[in-house]
Amino acid sequence: MRLDGAVSNNFTSNHLTSNHVASLSAGAPLGDPRLDLRDLYVFPSPADPSRTVLALTANPEGGALHPDAVYRLAIDHSGDLRNDIAFSFVYSPPVDGRQRVDLYHAVGNEASAVAAVGSRIFGEIEVSFGETIHAMRSGGFMFFAGTRSDPCFADPDGSGRDSRADANVIAMVVELPTSYLGANPDCRVWARCSLLRDGEWIHADRVGHPSLSGILTTEDTVAEYSAGAPSRDRERWMGQLIDVMGRLGGYTREEAIEAINAEGTLPDVLTYNPSKPARYPNGRTLTDDAIGYRMAFLTKGKRPSSGLTPHTDILPEFPYLGAPH
Repeated sequence: MRLDGAVSNNFTSNHLTSNHVASLSAGAPLGDPRLDLRDLYVFPSPADPSRTVLALTANPEGGALHPDAVYRLAIDHSGDLRNDIAFSFVYSPPVDGRQRVDLYHAVGNEASAVAAVGSRIFGEIEVSFGETIHAMRSGGFMFFAGTRSDPCFADPDGSGRDSRADANVIAMVVELPTSYLGANPDCRVWARCSLLRDGEWIHADRVGHPSLSGILTTEDTVAEYSAGAPSRDRERWMGQLIDVMGRLGGYTREEAIEAINAEGTLPDVLTYNPSKPARYPNGRTLTDDAIGYRMAFLTKGKRPSSGLTPHTDILPEFPYLGAPH
């Protein structure tokens, strides 16, 4: 998949393969790669189709995740784009290369809090920085946090090579009964990373659809996007998305709006209907060619498939992402 000039104005290889620039540089949220979210996945458990897996990945290049941050998975099942359920991950300061994590579960009004509130359903869990899997179960919930192989695959420069073939991520994986999502018939899932700095919460990053922030933002607006909420996405970013689709795919305004509404591109949340087959954009599985899908969407099918295939290290059992490289 080689990018022409128009595409290159809005895409870099990092934008195509992750939510934000992934490097130890000022390009990371707040200049800190520990706050850089990568991808969000929602899919039925391969081991038990009555259960659903929520997986959030983050940039591993900063080492252990930030002890003053809250990493959150949020679920809206009522259709008002307010959090009805939230899972918040809070990490301890790393000591001698080791780190622990707590998982909080909040519902109702508490699910919209920035701080980690609600019930602590997992506490002091060892983060897996090697091949050993420290997975835990409590009631109907399963949980894992640690370094894993990145399931995302992409060929942003048209070289025919998978730029993520040997990449790792830090994964936060929750598995739960599908009925708990409250999908009626669907639900919306998104993720956020917020940092407590000098007594004030700062929204550092967020992710729903793969690569969407890279499509819509520039260096001057990415912080605004990251700090925003899905409820305002259509008002703030619809014009930019229509413009990109017009330039890259020749869409008319009416065609672009129709395509955006059909896919659910804005607001920037993954929509998941568990009664339908899981395949992006209905959720996102670990083997979906989401980057290829996005390019085809933007160009109205003018971009051919990269020909890449999913990674072969996906596991049939929890936590499903392969062992780290």
